[in-house]
Amino acid sequence: MSDPIISAIVPNFNHAQYLPRSLGALLNQPLLPCEIIVVDDASADNSLEVLQSFARQHPIIRVLPNEKNLGCNASMNRAMAQARGDYVLFTAADDEVRPGVFQHATRMLRAYPEAGLCSGISEWRCARTGLTWYNGGGMPDKPCYLSPAEMVALGKRGRLAINNQSAVYKKSALTEAGGWIPDLHWFSDWFADCAVGFRHGMCHVPEVLSNFYLHPTSYFNATAGAHAERRVVLNRILEYLESDRFADIAPLVRQSGFMGGFGWQMMRVMLSRRKHWQF
Repeated sequence: MSDPIISAIVPNFNHAQYLPRSLGALLNQPLLPCEIIVVDDASADNSLEVLQSFARQHPIIRVLPNEKNLGCNASMNRAMAQARGDYVLFTAADDEVRPGVFQHATRMLRAYPEAGLCSGISEWRCARTGLTWYNGGGMPDKPCYLSPAEMVALGKRGRLAINNQSAVYKKSALTEAGGWIPDLHWFSDWFADCAVGFRHGMCHVPEVLSNFYLHPTSYFNATAGAHAERRVVLNRILEYLESDRFADIAPLVRQSGFMGGFGWQMMRVMLSRRKHWQF
């Protein structure tokens, strides 16, 4: 089998100060992606200037400026539609991948072409407190392919982790799952992980392949204090899982306990409507 062709995609909005770090990390690889597509979502800072400078120096970088602000999910979908690779990696403009991320993914996905994605461990770094910790340390300690049933078993033990900062997705599987569903906002990546992983299985690499930075302005922190809005989106997750389109993965998501990461707020949403009680 030929090697997977990987496109790297970076959505950016007003993160000019972090772009040299994130793009530098993508370029500092023993095996490069076939292209790096950066979508600038109508930034108000000097992001475009920084991006154009990088693109002049590195032809592998392609800049897609949005004429108006579309949001993170729509920007990533736009880039994926134009990506040349049959696999895609998405990393935030304020995060960074570690050396070897494409090398590991290529090796694993060549060995297990049935897998929908390949992910590794991520080091989380909180800018406010200075604390760091690892996400994914409970996953298997050897490189492996995990079937959907094996993912469920890990989830039941609270050990299942998919780190989007280093995840390489099979583009056809992600497209089949609806890509990054815009009305799921901050949780579109979680839902995509479920739809792709529980349908096709996943590869795991037991190495730290990314650094995930928690800044006050990070997209990850966009829900802080927005409890009502967050509940609306959590309800949408359940409604998607209850639809015919995702009827195949809904039992696996339920059995895995993977929704436990949403905590008591998700429990309250589940209890609010009888049709959600199945979860």
